[in-house]
Amino acid sequence: MNPYEVTDQGFYGPYGGAYIPEILRQCVEELRIGYRKIIDSDDFKAEYHHLLQTYVGRPSPLYRSEALSRLHGCTVYLKREDLNHTGAHKINNAIGQALLARRMGKRRIVAETGAGQHGVATATVCALFGLPCTVYMGALDVQRQHTNVEKMRLLGAEVVAVESGNRTLKDACNEALRDWCCHPSDTFYLIGSTMGPHPYPDLVARLQSVISAEIRSQLQEAEGRSCPDWLVACIGGGSNAAGTVWNYLQDDSVQMVYAEAGGKGIHSGQTAATLTVGREGILHGFRSLVMQDDDGQIIEPYSISAGLDYPGIGPLHAHLVKSGRARALAISDVEALAAAYELNCCDGILPALESAHALAALHHLSFSSTDVVVVTLSGRGDKDLETYLRHAPQQPMPDTFDEILRCVR
Repeated sequence: MNPYEVTDQGFYGPYGGAYIPEILRQCVEELRIGYRKIIDSDDFKAEYHHLLQTYVGRPSPLYRSEALSRLHGCTVYLKREDLNHTGAHKINNAIGQALLARRMGKRRIVAETGAGQHGVATATVCALFGLPCTVYMGALDVQRQHTNVEKMRLLGAEVVAVESGNRTLKDACNEALRDWCCHPSDTFYLIGSTMGPHPYPDLVARLQSVISAEIRSQLQEAEGRSCPDWLVACIGGGSNAAGTVWNYLQDDSVQMVYAEAGGKGIHSGQTAATLTVGREGILHGFRSLVMQDDDGQIIEPYSISAGLDYPGIGPLHAHLVKSGRARALAISDVEALAAAYELNCCDGILPALESAHALAALHHLSFSSTDVVVVTLSGRGDKDLETYLRHAPQQPMPDTFDEILRCVR
């Protein structure tokens, strides 16, 4: 029996479930009852994988970085989800859920987005399938990710700037859920991460599992082995992390590391390191680790990365970390920036700020010379260019990570 398989009630250990208002009960039950039958069907899988190949551009490359391998004294591969159409892993899930929505007869899509990549992916597939689309985005994220906002609008989506709360991802989720509550019969909520009421965490993880399925076959070809020694991924809600580890959950020889947003420090009051400082609670329809005070009120998260400042964590990941199967590292803003500049200089790849957290985690780990390490680059850094330019060290760029770290502005 797989100890990491979701139960019929939607739980991974003590985490998960469906804590939802009565108005959504029928919608969620309809999805819960039907999603596996649909996504496991031969016709769904044929259409899904055809689009992944011909539209998204999969399989994404598994690139051996000689520079990072020398730097860390092991073999480092980068899983290049940044090379997908729309620039991130989000498109894998968006296509799958849009196909599911069509098969369920839903005529309208709503979504939430933080850094904008899920919003762009959702708007893209809605344009492809001719579905009206409304994307909720925190007003602060609208400001710092305005390029993605304009992309969504060009694709025909309505983008709603959310002014409540701290005007970021949590608040966008709240508004998307309210919209769904008001339009339960014809609307499909296309969730972007492994969060929300059951069956969404399991659904998103299964759609993103193409990442680790490809890693297995690509490593076998490159190294003569399908299992790495280490898997490293950034984590906010947890979709790219779930995709990275899904096909390795029962391979205990594979060490799994989650790099979460430490922000300005886990004790600073400006952090989004939920796995490190969170406590059990209920958020957006599921039980997990949540950033909250003694009265159960949500503590507003902070990260320089718009895609990681979520005050909860997917229930699968909470279970994996609390059971000891995975390890969480809180990476600071400055460390993430330094890791991004480092990769850009040594490999000519500018990663998304989210992915830069995973790269920075390598500097916290100890490897042997025979270790094979796979880091998932969840997205490309075009959307974060203004942030990178604002904080970049003066030219010429320093040579080492520690020197870059000291010079980040």
